[in-house]
Amino acid sequence: MKILQENVIPIKNIYMSKQYGARRLLSEFPDKGLKLGSIDSLLNRSHKTGTIVRQPPRLSRYSRSSEGPCAQSEGPAKKASVISLDFA
Repeated sequence: MKILQENVIPIKNIYMSKQYGARRLLSEFPDKGLKLGSIDSLLNRSHKTGTIVRQPPRLSRYSRSSEGPCAQSEGPAKKASVISLDFA
């Protein structure tokens, strides 16, 4: 289950001020329906980055271009060659 933003702030405050772990925080909020893994990942992210805000998703190289992955505005243009076979 995802942790709602309204639950994240009190969890982080208790974690920072009282040094509670994930199991202790789970017992502090029994009515929220949180999972141990979701609290643990939130605390790990807070410990590593110092923030609990998620980063925006990265754009892939395919979604940056409106024409598709093969569209290039720079470099030599490839021309389709037509071979005509005349046996006259």
